[in-house]
Order: sequence, then structure tokens, then C-alpha cells
Amino acid sequence: MSKRSQVILVMPPAVLKQLQVLGDNLALARKRRCESRKVWAQRIGISEPTLTRLEQGDPSVSLGAYATALWLMGRAGAIADLAAPEHDQGALEAAVRVARLRSVRKPASVEARLKPVATALVGGQIK
Repeated sequence: MSKRSQVILVMPPAVLKQLQVLGDNLALARKRRCESRKVWAQRIGISEPTLTRLEQGDPSVSLGAYATALWLMGRAGAIADLAAPEHDQGALEAAVRVARLRSVRKPASVEARLKPVATALVGGQIK
């Protein structure tokens, strides 16, 4: 028996719940297509016990098995969208923080930027 991955041991409950929902949805998709477990497992390239675990949302089932099951449903295109940059909330928040820091200028830097403009003005006119 292989050693259980650390990732599974520290997986947040919210992630486990989402995997269970995914498994339920994949099981429903198989049933709606009137596919037996045996046939569906063969099409994915996994054993029937692994299919059972996949349909239960077991995090130890490979991503490849989940991806192939999604492909059988015609949903393989959704896989890459899961981590699309426009959906990366953490990176978006970091970019906003950086933009805010850049927009808050130190008074000295504002003064230094305006000094050349002030010296160019002679009697209210630009040289």
C-alpha cells in the first residue's frame, strides 16, 4: 500500500466538500448517460473501485481520472478555466495593494516632480 500524501492530510474541509460535489455530479452524469460503472471506468482508464472512489470525491484519485471523466461529459474545456488568471482573487487583491501603494506619493516626491514645472514658469507663462 502506498504512503498517503501530505496534501490529503492538510486539505481544507471546503476543498473536500467541493470534491464530493464534483464526484456526485460525475456520478449523475454517468447515470444520465445510462452508462454502467464497468463501461465508464474502462472509458476513463481506471478500475471500477477507483471509479467508485472518484464518484465519492476521493482526493487520492488522480487529477487525470477526474479530467478524463470531465472530458467524457464534454467539459474538458472547463479544466483550464479553473485557474485562469482572471479568476485568481489572491493575485487581483495583491495587484490592487501594489497599485494603491504606488498611488500614495510621499510629499517629497510630489514636490520633486513639480519643481521642474515651477522653474519653467516665468510670470505665469511656460518658457
